[in-house]
Amino acid sequence: MQYVPASRRRAERDSGIVARVQPGGCGPARVSPALRRPGAGGAATSPRGGAMRRSEDHARSRDQNALGLKSSQKLVSGGRQSAGPGPGGFRKRKHDNFPHGQRREGKDVSASSPVMLAFKSFQQELDARHDKYERLVKLSRDITVESKRTIFLLHRITSAPDMEEILTESEVKLDGVRQKILQVAQELSGEDMHQFHRAITTGLQEYVEAVSFQHFIKTRSLISMDEINKELVFTTEDSGKENKTPSLDAQDKHLVTWKLKVTPVDYLLGVADLTGELMRMCINSVGNGDIDTPFEVSQFLRQVYDGFSFIGNTGPYEVSKKLYTLKQSLAKVENACYALKVRGSEIPKHMLADVFSVKTEMPDQEEGIS
Repeated sequence: MQYVPASRRRAERDSGIVARVQPGGCGPARVSPALRRPGAGGAATSPRGGAMRRSEDHARSRDQNALGLKSSQKLVSGGRQSAGPGPGGFRKRKHDNFPHGQRREGKDVSASSPVMLAFKSFQQELDARHDKYERLVKLSRDITVESKRTIFLLHRITSAPDMEEILTESEVKLDGVRQKILQVAQELSGEDMHQFHRAITTGLQEYVEAVSFQHFIKTRSLISMDEINKELVFTTEDSGKENKTPSLDAQDKHLVTWKLKVTPVDYLLGVADLTGELMRMCINSVGNGDIDTPFEVSQFLRQVYDGFSFIGNTGPYEVSKKLYTLKQSLAKVENACYALKVRGSEIPKHMLADVFSVKTEMPDQEEGIS
């Protein structure tokens, strides 16, 4: 039997023509007019030619339908991408809907508008505040350096023959520190001190430590916060210079009073740092043959430790950190006093410093092991 393509069979079926295949396989036989499609016209056409034309028309229409389906799918997918983020799509931005040459551009804001003027004033205020903060940090650093130099000077008392000379020199150095504090008070004029407290707290703590160390050497007692604040009241002229010796014309000039108060937190932290300096002074005095100073320092440190123990965890968090250091300093001083009391007569005075240096290292090693 002769093979007939499927497209040809469909075309013949649609046109109503039935192809008869001869038994010998010589192709289709004649088609009877009765078998032709009704309404096809009076003119007789070739069955093969009509079928081929109809198959071509059918293929052309099928291609057109496929192109239309693809275009409709593109429109649907484009609408899905613009509607919202889906699997494999993205949200189109608003300005993508406009042609490249017709995109909307923002209007230039006038520099004289109230909004711009307000933000410019905010910028100037923030810049001034930041500059003032940096100046206060530099002044606090200078105060810290000068206070440390005063403390190092006071440690020379244990070996110096003339104590009054060192105390006088330390007072001169503390006057220079107070001049720096005067500049801090002038910078904080009209400002809330608590906004800039972090910039100056380190310097104030070091100043409290130096002043309290000097006061302990003089009186063997602890200076109060009110006594420290009384020394931080300055009287200056309009030019900003301190007037220590008022003249006869001082009444005619306008005097300005500047003051800076040490906060309770700065005072407590400064006193906590003082205990470390007293421990060093105790060990140095023992090495120089002074037997009375370690017991005085030990009694004083016990009172300070009792006072900090009452505060506990209710105070600032920095106090709890320095309480551990205070306990270590007290333990070292008590060990030195114990060695003096028990073996003081057995050890020569020039060897006491070596013995105490060994004994002060032993508690640190035990605490590290535990």
